[in-house]
Amino acid sequence: MARQLDEQIIGHFPVGRRLRVLDVGMGQGTQALRLARAGHQVTGVERDPTMIEAAREALAAEPAGIQERVHLVEGDGQETGVHFLPGSFDLVLCHGVLMYVDEPDPLLAGLGRMLAPGGVLSLLVRNGDALAMRPGLAGDWAGAVAAFDTVGYRNRLGVSARADRLDALTESLAGIGAPLRAWYGVRVFTDQAPDGAARPSDPEMETLLAAEERAGRTDPYRRVAALLHLCGSRG
Repeated sequence: MARQLDEQIIGHFPVGRRLRVLDVGMGQGTQALRLARAGHQVTGVERDPTMIEAAREALAAEPAGIQERVHLVEGDGQETGVHFLPGSFDLVLCHGVLMYVDEPDPLLAGLGRMLAPGGVLSLLVRNGDALAMRPGLAGDWAGAVAAFDTVGYRNRLGVSARADRLDALTESLAGIGAPLRAWYGVRVFTDQAPDGAARPSDPEMETLLAAEERAGRTDPYRRVAALLHLCGSRG
């Protein structure tokens, strides 16, 4: 999934351009480090002390040149205006965060203000239009029926979360001056893979990624993906 997201994001910028990146809710810093290794300047924001400590440890294991390209901030993604000037970033990532935010519009508005002209806001959210797919494919018919009428769900860790619908987010992005440029489905075929499943062989993995990438850009498959990846652009 990570490589798929990277390719979808970087495709919106000229080849070889070095980006100023803000990663909000960066977790352990996996994506931040991957982008820094690719030559980009990355600022990661995370409020969970355990996660940011893990990110610091991972960063410390990197070569000095990569360490210099990463800045870690312990803080809340809803307070970006406290830490950064408007228009400071070419790319703002908000992946796997909105599902834990009850009212996403203030957060989105703050992230939109961080975008430089031509900048891209990348959102990864749970697909509220396809919540019935996981229980339905697992044979949980009652769960599938219930999922049609809600955007609330419990993730695999048992934590309550909220899904987002494509139409609503499209409207929200337009409202913050970063209208939707492109959207993709993520985990179209692999959402049912059990936790801890063995990694496929390299050739099989390449084929799997090719199938996911194609489905993620193609209707009707992308509309039933477990996750949606939306890219809004400032100007």
